[in-house]
Order: sequence, then structure tokens, then C-alpha cells
Amino acid sequence: MKRKHIVILAVCAVVLCGIFVAHKAWKAIHGEQDIVGPVGAIPEPVAVLAPPTKGPADWPCWRGINGDGRSAVTGIRKDWSGGLKKLWEVDYLCQGKQAATWSAPVVQGNRLVVPGRGNSKDLLFCLDPNDGTLLWLGSYKAKTGTSHGPGPRATPYIDDNRVYTFGRGGDLLCWRLDNGKLMWKTNVNDAGGETPKWGHSSSPLVYGDKVFVQAGGKFIAIACDKTTGKPLWKAHPGEAGYAAPALVNMDDEVGLLIFHATGLACLDPDDGKRIWLIGWKTNYNVNATTPISTGDTVFITSGYGTGCQALKASTAGADVLWKSKVIAAHHSDPFIIDGFIYGYSGQSNQNRGYFKCVSLADGTERWRTDKLGWGTTLHVDGHLLCMDNEGNLFLVKPNPEALQIVTQFPNTLGGIDHEAWTIPVVANGKLYLRYMQRLLCYSLTDE
Repeated sequence: MKRKHIVILAVCAVVLCGIFVAHKAWKAIHGEQDIVGPVGAIPEPVAVLAPPTKGPADWPCWRGINGDGRSAVTGIRKDWSGGLKKLWEVDYLCQGKQAATWSAPVVQGNRLVVPGRGNSKDLLFCLDPNDGTLLWLGSYKAKTGTSHGPGPRATPYIDDNRVYTFGRGGDLLCWRLDNGKLMWKTNVNDAGGETPKWGHSSSPLVYGDKVFVQAGGKFIAIACDKTTGKPLWKAHPGEAGYAAPALVNMDDEVGLLIFHATGLACLDPDDGKRIWLIGWKTNYNVNATTPISTGDTVFITSGYGTGCQALKASTAGADVLWKSKVIAAHHSDPFIIDGFIYGYSGQSNQNRGYFKCVSLADGTERWRTDKLGWGTTLHVDGHLLCMDNEGNLFLVKPNPEALQIVTQFPNTLGGIDHEAWTIPVVANGKLYLRYMQRLLCYSLTDE
């Protein structure tokens, strides 16, 4: 009888374990992260606004001013053993328990812009990047889904006195940077677009007189006049991906890279005509990392074990240099440095994965480590700044021979209950970390 009870208990344990694993997997895919911790009241904006300025090392858009993930900040501290000095923190970017928002901040001079979410509205906050004072607040009603939260995923783009934002439900807007006045608003779904499962996530890209985002449905991408919002072209039917548009130089010409749901398209940014297309199928159609390039070599990677591929791009087409599973990054952008690829490989729903160094020439793995968890990366002052899903910071010196951790700063966000997915931003000597309703600012230099 005793043995029978033991067997029953063992079976129950296995079943419960299976239910737990299945529930965790369901949440990882469908994702319903509630806001945890204090949510502050939104303060009144300042009454008098100073004119916008520009700084020596601004970060005005996704992956920075040159689109390569490299900050222009130099002279950063290389010893974090005593931590970093926190300059300020706000906790009101997401209003309500179900208002999760993942967008990163952008900085130009004396303006920091970061999206948020209210009960039925998308919010846009403009703060003083030096002390966190609220300068202005923009808002608009936005109907969105709930998977991984209703708030924006895309990072804004500052172009002189204009700010472009792209909401989860397909709203593309242009705001004045100086005072937050809404200049124009359109929705890509109204023009034939279609919201992908986890919401529109494509950070806007401004090039010339146009602003580009992914759309889905009747066209994978759309170009709008950046001053009026009028659609200038729509390119090819297909489901939207989650990656930001990027530019590549080919034969002294510029191509627009759209990493959509089922492949990588290179378009003419002037008229949207297809230059070439490479198929790239991923589970759940999640192509979410930004295509990166050096010269005419383009590198893409996707998660769910899909892997990666290096291409040689030209106006005549794209040739596959190599294809491998050596890096399978869910939504963490890698870097190409001196002929080597550095970046995370693995899924974002856990703090386990590998950070790797891979030869760009042939895809050979040089080294891997599990000491950096799983997270996001940017480049600053000759180093890679990595933050894992638990908010631990690492400063890594790129070295194709071995992992070289220079310093680290654990638990920068304090206690958190969900993965810290938003990429750190470094601008004008400061480090900005966003976690849902919170935005923290640390000094990264000795000044």
C-alpha cells in the first residue's frame, strides 16, 4: 500500500511539473506581463520650455545615429565594483497593471523621449535627460492587443525638431520635439497593413524625405512623407516581421532592408521596388533582430533554433556566403567588429543562453560563454555593454580569442518580476535603463 502511494505521488509530481512547464511555455509565447511594483502619478509638465539643443553624443533612434548600435560616448568608467551613480529615476511610464511597454528611450541634447501606456491611450513622455523632469506629455487613443502588453514596442526616431513614433496597433505619428504638438497621424492598417501576432514593433527609420516602417497585409513596408505623413509608396504583400528597417550600401547605392515574417527583402528606398529577396522562415514568423551589415556583407539571425546567415549584397542580388545555427538570436541584435560577430544566442523568455564570438568570414565559432545570461547589447567606447534579463550589467572587451569581462554591475534595476528586454541606451555620458513603468539614469563617466 505504501509503495502504491509513492507511485501515485510520483505520477502527480510528474503531471504537475508538466502543467508548470506547459504554462510557462504558453506564457512565453502569449505573454501577459502585468506591471509589478509602485506606479507613480504623472507629474505636471514644466510651464516654460527651453529650446531643443543637440549634444556631443546623442542617441536619437534605434541603434543610434549611424544605425550600427555604437554610442559616440567616450571616457566611460571601466571599474564598476562600487556600482554606478544613479542620477534620477521615474516610475510612471505605464499607468495601470496591464500597460506593459517595451520601447527604449531616445536622446537629443536636452530632450529625452520615451513611449508609455495608459488604460486606453498610448503615451509619449519628453523628459529632461539630466534630471528626469517632465517637459511635455503627448497621448492618443490606441486600440491594441494584450499579448506581452498593450504598450508600444518600437523605439522613436528624432529627426531635428520632429519625433516619429509607431504604436503596437499600427499608429504612425509625428510630433514636435520642442513642445510635443502632434503634427500628423496615420495608421498603416487603414492603408492595407495588418498587425502581426505580437503587435507592430518595427522602429521607424528616417532617410531623406521619408519615414519607413513594416506594415504587413497588402505590403511588407510603407514609406511616408516625413513632413506630411502622406504615403509615398507601399511595397509587396506579405506578413510583417518585428525587426527595424535598416540600410545597406551596395555598389555605391543604398538599399532598404526589411526583415519581414518570411524573409529579407532589399528595396529601393526611393520607390519601394524590390532589388532582391531572400527567403527566411522562422517558427511563429518571428524575425525580430535588426539586419546588420559591414560593407556589402549582411548578417541576419532569428530564434527558435533557426540560426543565422551571411550574405554578399549587390544591386544584382544577394549571394549566401554561409548559413548556420551557430547564432540563433530571438530579438537581440549582434555586432560585427573587426571581422567577428559578437552577440547573444538563445530565447528571450529565460536568462540562459550563450554569448558568442563567430568569424564573419565563414561562421566558425571562436568561443562561447554562459556567464552573461541572455540579454541585449550596445557598443560604447570600444567595449560591448551587455545587460541580461535580470538587469545585471557587464562591460566586455571584444576579443576573438576569449571572453574578456572588464567589469560588471549587478542588479541595476533592483527587484524585478519579468524579463528586462528593453535595450540600454548610452547618450552624452549617461546610461538609461528602461523597465516597464520605470526609467533609470546612471552616470557612466567621471564627469
